[in-house]
Amino acid sequence: MKKIIAFIGIALFAITANAQSSERAKNYLLEVTKKINGYENMSIEFSFNQKDDKNNSKNFDGKGKLDLKKDLYNLTFMGVQKIYDGKKIYTISEEDEEVTVSKYDAKGVDGILPSQMLTFFNKGYTFQWDILQNVNGKKIQYIKLIPTDKKSVIKEVYLGVDSSTKNIYNKIQVNKDGSKSTLTVNSFKTNQSMSKNHFTFTQSLYPNYYINNID
Repeated sequence: MKKIIAFIGIALFAITANAQSSERAKNYLLEVTKKINGYENMSIEFSFNQKDDKNNSKNFDGKGKLDLKKDLYNLTFMGVQKIYDGKKIYTISEEDEEVTVSKYDAKGVDGILPSQMLTFFNKGYTFQWDILQNVNGKKIQYIKLIPTDKKSVIKEVYLGVDSSTKNIYNKIQVNKDGSKSTLTVNSFKTNQSMSKNHFTFTQSLYPNYYINNID
């Protein structure tokens, strides 16, 4: 009987500890969301790494730059530039000398806006408080995210947050097939001076480009 009582006591303690961990992590991410939503604009330089030990052809490294003003964005990654002006997405390929113009579709390939990716964790995940690491002199607090959708290809996500600024430092996504991707913020600047045309496409800058209107 004593062993059973002790076991129940340990189980209840574990449940309570997990609940406290989840609540602590949730409150921490609310601070992160509030901080992000408070910026007028953001300018982010990042690196992206994808690794799949089962299929090396999927492995790659890349760097990019993203400027954000609410939902508007100007993204350069892997030789392609994307501009979203609030209505249409302009995909500019310097190599092909082509600009593809499409309407924004929330259910389409480009449906997830970069601004939403900075607060993706607010829906579809449970939270757990994880480790605190010292990375290049920064104290990075990790929050473990577990998808609530059991059919998700994602096993878990580790979101690293700079504990001093409450800005996102990196995102590590581990998939059920064993592949992993890491996005790391190398430079994070806020409330920068940006021209009013920074989030609009100026066709005169691409006189010899083929304009492909698909919508």
